[in-house]
Amino acid sequence: MDFLVTQPLLQSSIQSLPLLARGKVRDMYAVGDDKLLIVATDRISAFDVILDDPIPGKGQVLKELTDFWLNKLSHVLPNHSTGINPEDVVAAQERDQVLGRAVVVKRLKPILVEAVARGYLIGSGWKDYQATGSVCGVTLPQGLKQAGKLPQAIFTPAAKAEFGLHDENVDFDYVIKTIGLAMAERIRDVTLRLYSEAAAYASTKGIMIADTKFEFGLDAHGTLHLMDEVLTPDSSRFWPAEGYQEGMSPPSFDKQFVRDWLETQVWDKTPPAPRLPADVIQKTAAKYREALDRLTT
Repeated sequence: MDFLVTQPLLQSSIQSLPLLARGKVRDMYAVGDDKLLIVATDRISAFDVILDDPIPGKGQVLKELTDFWLNKLSHVLPNHSTGINPEDVVAAQERDQVLGRAVVVKRLKPILVEAVARGYLIGSGWKDYQATGSVCGVTLPQGLKQAGKLPQAIFTPAAKAEFGLHDENVDFDYVIKTIGLAMAERIRDVTLRLYSEAAAYASTKGIMIADTKFEFGLDAHGTLHLMDEVLTPDSSRFWPAEGYQEGMSPPSFDKQFVRDWLETQVWDKTPPAPRLPADVIQKTAAKYREALDRLTT
């Protein structure tokens, strides 16, 4: 796959469209009343703090991988894609900010639940299991180990937190109370189907998808759509199959190098974060690129 790495983009500065929001990674602009321009920057966050050093090419990896998965999984449910070229909706002098890293998408009403699927016991799921024997209200067999494969994938939703705060694991009853029984069941079922199909494909490429989160929204007709980023190293745990071993946290295709380095620093995990050394930036960029290459070639 041809891969174009332009100058790292820490923050977009598009003036030709109204800015709606800046997230940890993405900047969002209005395109008329019914569409959005979403720019995947090269920002990276760790411990819920946005760092001052961008990861070159990261935004392009996120965009390419999301496009890949949206196409591969389009038979499961509609998604936010419009097919409109982002370079056509900004001023000529702003096209370099969107080249290879932006998409024009349908403007949907977001469903305010993090839809998480887990196939392995790791992260907050492992902590919950150690404490209660269950994850998000789903009781699991006794004796499971860290990073152990679950008997079957489970739906473990989270409540979306305010910017800068951690999403909070919740049970299925919370989802029912938030969006109603019918939509809760639909979200659960489609989340597990998307995860199952993606995990089966990734396994043929030597990658294990330990868990992932999806975002959903509704169009004006109430039709459910898959939206935002999909199955990227920012929204998923990708493990190389050759590095997997039950009982320990495997290496992963994400910001692991950044987190590991930050843990060695004297830092209270509030802004500003320490500046990243060049080798950590390079290793992180290479790991994101490797995930893209493995999955799409």
